[in-house]
Amino acid sequence: MELIAVVEAIKAISPVTAPVTIISDSQYVINGMTTWLRGWKAKGWRNAAKAPVKNQDLWEILDSLNTPLITWTWVKGHAGNEWNERADVLANTAAQQAANLNAA
Repeated sequence: MELIAVVEAIKAISPVTAPVTIISDSQYVINGMTTWLRGWKAKGWRNAAKAPVKNQDLWEILDSLNTPLITWTWVKGHAGNEWNERADVLANTAAQQAANLNAA
């Protein structure tokens, strides 16, 4: 879900024509985009253990949406970062609303 959220966020502002900072508490997303992606592609979408990269389809979409205007920043979750806390509230509210709809 973390990958889908970032994909949809970038799609919502595409084309990216001004600097954007993606702030996430997901090391998976941030490390994937800043460290691992280049190696995965060079190794034919294999990870360090030579196993297929999980969620390759989503990583490929995210890679296609990425531009030099996007900065990827990790923040510790639940540590008082204003935007991270706001995202958490929004995600929990949406999850509760979906649960309520499914229960009805």
